[in-house]
Amino acid sequence: MTKKKSALGVLSNQKYIVILVVIALYIFFFAASVDFRKYTTMVTLLDYSYYYVLMAIGVSFPLITGGVDLSIGTGMVCYALVGGYLVHNVGLPVWVGMIVAILFGCVIGLLNGVLVAIMNLPPFLATLCTCMITRGLGSLLSFKNAIPWPTAKQPGGWFHSIFKITMAGNTKIPIGFLWMILLVVIMAFVLKHTKFGRYTIAIGSNKEATLLSGINVKFYHIMAYVICGLFAGLAAIPYASAIPTIQPGTGAGMELDAIGGAIVGGVSATGGSGSIEGTFFGVYVICLLKVGLPFIGLQANWQQVITGLILIGAVMIDIVKKRRAVTAAA
Repeated sequence: MTKKKSALGVLSNQKYIVILVVIALYIFFFAASVDFRKYTTMVTLLDYSYYYVLMAIGVSFPLITGGVDLSIGTGMVCYALVGGYLVHNVGLPVWVGMIVAILFGCVIGLLNGVLVAIMNLPPFLATLCTCMITRGLGSLLSFKNAIPWPTAKQPGGWFHSIFKITMAGNTKIPIGFLWMILLVVIMAFVLKHTKFGRYTIAIGSNKEATLLSGINVKFYHIMAYVICGLFAGLAAIPYASAIPTIQPGTGAGMELDAIGGAIVGGVSATGGSGSIEGTFFGVYVICLLKVGLPFIGLQANWQQVITGLILIGAVMIDIVKKRRAVTAAA
């Protein structure tokens, strides 16, 4: 009886359901397409998943507070444009461009936090405004020019080896996946075992009660958005590594895949609960659909439809869980 309850508990946890979905999708695409089985396809999948993983880790924190950040997609492109401009046009070292991209992300995250926590603007509206601001700033600060970062073989191209190293025979090893796992472990610890993480969850669960308990809600609320901006800045680095030339005015819509991955992974759409490891696997559901569906003859429109249906399912699961929790408490 105990083992049965334990098994049911695992299957009722959205995090474990998503892991099973990732495995099932991989097996399905692996069996359905010979081209999907190629090693180069897996490397491409991982290359292009890194920036989604980083954005999703960051946006999990505003989501858990009951908010959202719609600026992470255009923001990431903006930070990559600014960092790349400093490297390509000004001639600064690559590490300077990387640091500037990360710091710029933190500044926009701070702005979002102030607008939401201090000015009391609705998160959707506040971050929609900064979404438009970062989209325009990227174009202005790069003088409306497409910006290339150094390729792997050019001077300064060492930053590509953070995510992928080339072995003998031109075999590429995607070591960036290890960095993603490390960051997931660190941020999962932060969310579950630190004061900041506990207060982030408390704000999303009951902001008024958290405030009455003497916690500096505004500070921790702002910090949730700063963390989100930090990870959007970090995401600019693998984005610059994966995309040969950064185009101004792009990035809109990418935030939806990151937010969708977090929600699919079990982050509550209404705040108060979620896990970073669940977010990690949720992103790979989205990425597998993006990469795998064309291999079976379905184009991007189908990916959007299927992703939308999966998101509806994830939200419904969240609603059912919350209703059961209220019923059990009563």
